[in-house]
Amino acid sequence: MKRILLVDDDKTLRDVLQEYLEKEGYQVEGMSSGAEGLVAFEKNPPDLIVSDVMMPDMNGLDFCRTLRGTPSGQLVPFIFLSGMGELEDRVKGHEMGADDYVTKPFQMRELLAKIESQLERSRRIHSEIVRMMQQLTAHQASESSNGHGSEAQHLPPEPLPLTPAEERVFWEVIQGYTNKQISDRLFISPRTVQSHLSNILGKLQLDNRAQLVRFAYEQGYRTPQGEQVEGHG
Repeated sequence: MKRILLVDDDKTLRDVLQEYLEKEGYQVEGMSSGAEGLVAFEKNPPDLIVSDVMMPDMNGLDFCRTLRGTPSGQLVPFIFLSGMGELEDRVKGHEMGADDYVTKPFQMRELLAKIESQLERSRRIHSEIVRMMQQLTAHQASESSNGHGSEAQHLPPEPLPLTPAEERVFWEVIQGYTNKQISDRLFISPRTVQSHLSNILGKLQLDNRAQLVRFAYEQGYRTPQGEQVEGHG
C-alpha cells in the first residue's frame, strides 16, 4: 500500500482528503505544518507528499525547499495544494522543487489523477535504475567471460569508507531497493535506513541515490545476479 504524507493546516480539508484517499487504497498520514511534515518524513518516509502552501510555522515552500535539500528527500514526488492560482505562485512552487500543483478549489478526481501520475513516474524511474544496473552487470559479466576486460577491470574495488551497518544499506541501495524495502529486508527502521544513507552520501561526496548507483557500478561495486555481496571493510 502506497503511503502519502498530507500536510495542510486546514483540518477539515485534511480530514476530507485523508478519508477520500484512504478509500482509494492509500495509507495517509496528516500533518498541520511544514515543520511537522519534516518530522513525519524523517520518521517514516512516504511514497508521495501533498502539501498546502500557506501554513503557519513553516509554509509549504520552505517545507519543500528544506526537503529537497536532504539526500533522502530529493526524489520523493511532491504536489502543492494552494488557493493561489497566479502564474508567479505556481512558478515559485516549481522552483522550490515541486513536481505538480493543484489550485483550490479542485475536484478530488483531479488530485487523484495527479497523485497516480506522479507515483507512476516514480515507479518508472525506479525501474529504469534497476534496468540500468542489470544491463551494466550483464555487460561486465560478458566482458569478463570473453576475456575482453583489462587486468585493471578485474581488480577488486577500493574498500568502502563505511561502517558495517552503512555497507549493508549501500549494497541494498545499489540493487534498487527503496528505503521501505531496505527496512523490511534488514529489519531496521526506515529512519535508520535514511540516516545510514545520508552518511553514505556524505562520506562518498554524492548528492543522491542515482549518483550512488552510478558510482557503485563505475567503480566495480556490484552484486552479481542481484545477490547480497559481503562488505569490503
